[in-house]
Amino acid sequence: MSACCTPGRACTGASTAVLPLPAVRRPATVETGRMAELPGSTFKMGDAFGEGYLADREGPVRDVTVAPFAIDTTAVTNAEWAAFADATGYRTDAERYGSSYVFHLLLHPKAAERHVLGRVPGAPWWLGVTGASWAAPEGPGSDLADRADHPVVHISYDDALAYCDWTGTRLPTEAEWEYAARGGLDGARYPWGDDFTPGGREMCNTWLGRFPHRSERPGGRTGTVPVTAYEPNGYGLHNTSGNVWEWCADAFGPGERVIRGGSYLCHTSYCNRYRVAARSHNTPDSSTGHGGFRRARDLAPAGATKERATA
Repeated sequence: MSACCTPGRACTGASTAVLPLPAVRRPATVETGRMAELPGSTFKMGDAFGEGYLADREGPVRDVTVAPFAIDTTAVTNAEWAAFADATGYRTDAERYGSSYVFHLLLHPKAAERHVLGRVPGAPWWLGVTGASWAAPEGPGSDLADRADHPVVHISYDDALAYCDWTGTRLPTEAEWEYAARGGLDGARYPWGDDFTPGGREMCNTWLGRFPHRSERPGGRTGTVPVTAYEPNGYGLHNTSGNVWEWCADAFGPGERVIRGGSYLCHTSYCNRYRVAARSHNTPDSSTGHGGFRRARDLAPAGATKERATA
């Protein structure tokens, strides 16, 4: 089930000779205005409804204590990443490898001519595309016009760490991410409660239609939406369900890192991972058209025991 949600760099011929990592790392002052500061607390972590995939290890529900921390109220945007890239010259893994993964309905017509490396086995809606990157999300010919406030995508775990280093922050631990995503609703299915569409209202950006062939949104729209497109949860965080997957600091298993939140491609028919307890994983050098991140930072030391990332 993991490949359908998050194809890794080894899925197709998308891996090519990688260029060296850039040496530039410039420290910057952390932006605190867009971060929610959360007190340390104990909460119930995990799937309370028995809806998770066994291999994802969402359960059992257990009490987890987190120390005080701050976390971004939104995912990092295209505009913010562009400022980082301009200031440092940083090149993402997608740029250094020369390719990334694009959802088939989003592929730019110019990219369709000669840039598709292949389809992901078992998940043919994912295409390995040369030239796909944060600045060309749908492959060569695409750009970020009118998407400055959308979440940056095609970001690997290693890329996210580089941005955090530059801003004096870090990635959230998985426990911190889930605690913040719940917005104070202990044990709820979603950040807003247990009903996916309360009162008929759409609360997050997930797939609507017959996956993966046809979107039933106006104009057949799919893909990302602005990072503040939907109502925030009780802690002021936007889009912790749907829109883009978000990297966490923790290891999922050997050679893989945890991702959380689901994306615009999640749907009950095949990937019910937009619940707050849901989790998935990918390799640190992998990037996709639905993968981004948000940052965290420590607050004043407290006596609580924090669940730390696994080395």
